[in-house]
Amino acid sequence: MNQLLSILSISATAALLGACNAPPEKSAAVGEKTPYVMDPHSYARPEEAAATHLDLDIHVDMQQHRISGSATYHLKRQGGDSVIFDTDGLTIDKVTLGDGTAAAFTLGAKDSILGQALRVALPQGVDKVSITYSTGAEAKALQWLSPEQTADKKFPFLFTQGEAILTRSWIPIQDSPGIRITYNAHVTVPKELMAVMSATNPQERSADGSYSFKMDKPIPSYLIALAVGDLGFKPTGTRTGVYAEQGVVDTAAWEFADMEKMLEAAEALYGPYRWGRYDVIVLPPSFPFGGMENPRLTFATPTVIAGDRSLTALIAHEMAHSWSGNLVTNATWNDFWLNEGFTVYFEHRITEALYGKDYNDMTNVLGYQDLLGTIAEIDSGKHPDDTALHLNLAGRNPDDGMTDVAYEKGYALLRLIESKVGRPKFDAFLRGYFDHFAFRSITTDTFLVYIRKQLLEPAKVTVDMDRWIFRPGLPDDVIVPTSKNFAMVDGQLMLWAKGTPAKELAAKHWGTFEWMHFLRHLPAGQTPRQMDDLDATFHFTRSGNSEILAAWLEQCVKNDHEAAYPRLAEFLTTVGRRKFLVPLYTELVATKKGRALAMEIYAKARGNYHSVSVNTLDELLAWKGTKPPATF
Repeated sequence: MNQLLSILSISATAALLGACNAPPEKSAAVGEKTPYVMDPHSYARPEEAAATHLDLDIHVDMQQHRISGSATYHLKRQGGDSVIFDTDGLTIDKVTLGDGTAAAFTLGAKDSILGQALRVALPQGVDKVSITYSTGAEAKALQWLSPEQTADKKFPFLFTQGEAILTRSWIPIQDSPGIRITYNAHVTVPKELMAVMSATNPQERSADGSYSFKMDKPIPSYLIALAVGDLGFKPTGTRTGVYAEQGVVDTAAWEFADMEKMLEAAEALYGPYRWGRYDVIVLPPSFPFGGMENPRLTFATPTVIAGDRSLTALIAHEMAHSWSGNLVTNATWNDFWLNEGFTVYFEHRITEALYGKDYNDMTNVLGYQDLLGTIAEIDSGKHPDDTALHLNLAGRNPDDGMTDVAYEKGYALLRLIESKVGRPKFDAFLRGYFDHFAFRSITTDTFLVYIRKQLLEPAKVTVDMDRWIFRPGLPDDVIVPTSKNFAMVDGQLMLWAKGTPAKELAAKHWGTFEWMHFLRHLPAGQTPRQMDDLDATFHFTRSGNSEILAAWLEQCVKNDHEAAYPRLAEFLTTVGRRKFLVPLYTELVATKKGRALAMEIYAKARGNYHSVSVNTLDELLAWKGTKPPATF
């Protein structure tokens, strides 16, 4: 907050921090001010001037690793004499007003988390500004990949990742989830490449590398996304399709063949899909997440391509975000659970409708296991209160709050409510919730007022919402999921623990989830003979299923199974998905020998990771910039 005070001369601290929508059910009448709540992760003061539309005109220089151009904003003014944008590492060349005249502007002091505030003076009556800028060499949202880092190894690749507050590193913007804008974009790229965005998209390459985009629905800044590469497109339905590198697109389209069915199942549950098309782009493996729900174009990791369609629940999750997250959005990152808890619930409903109860029971249990592990880890760390759903992340990177707590504890609360009111009533409530708050950003408090009035009180149901949301840990009334499939796996684990050879285990028909459960629960202290027996029988080290391979490699590290270490090194130097990296590096650094190996691998792999993963792993490994050794 000190950086704000150094550049802003207003007396009310609350005004300094404002950036997100207040409860939207109280819309301002014509001529009245729109109220906002505070966002500690943005310099913006939308209660004085808020962006409503962006015209973006940029050039992507794949050789110099730079984006340059202009961002022109239409503003809603409610007071004051300036507008403030968030920037991080940008070079601001000039700022002009709507009539083309130069505007006075200042950049505030740099903050390691928030970047810099860009304050533009606004004469009376001016409601349009244009910022000419270029990105810096270390833009946190941008991942520039050489041809060698791609699947086809022929052309370079670029993708952006804006969540949580990284969009400000490639566009000067009011970078808060509570400020929603529409946008048009004109993007030029090398003519041999294609550009796609979280907007209307081409399905064929242009002749000159020039592309135009339109997003006519108001979205928060973290959902503005861009990818540039040697892309192909293949439809999977009338409204769905897949973009990927030329050598990957056919495989990806086969893997995601159920997308149209997923979309139909989602609409049957909670109302019409409001974004036009739902497409997916499969990115190179350095993408730090499983998926990112950029509207109209989900960004996805290739690690979900297993060859048997077993990992496509991730697509159901990102598709569900089209309602919970993109349609109704958390107003601040303290309210992140409103995005993810609802989405996990919705994801489970989609997959249950398509794949049945047994499938859903297994994913329920795996999620609950993840939650228990995360709570134990957080409890032993610096911020044990982070096991609450509603967080206080002021002064911290909002990425700290993006844990399984938001996802799985949020889901557990909604599942509890469903069990108390019954599924029909809960479905009716959720559909009404998405309709009521459509294209708005809300706080946890707004949600609580709404659910109590619309569901809990009419149903005469009592749920300790404050205990679930504002206090750490898991309440006693949590529903512990079970799976009959996993009960059978547990029986085989008992036989394994008693010395049954791997070839005699009744595992012939197991799928991905059964193997994940089995590997997660291997007894401690496996012998070299046991590890060799498992791998010789089930070929884990050679598995092309990233979930099974990652679970196996974690056990290899725990049991010092060196035969798998070359595969471990290969995996860690090619895959950038943080979900896999963190557990593997965590296990490696637990021992002196493993730590040395971790540092050796990381020195080579770090350049392949996105900044989201690098930030986490630098801290985990206490990275000091050690040079890679001459040989591995």
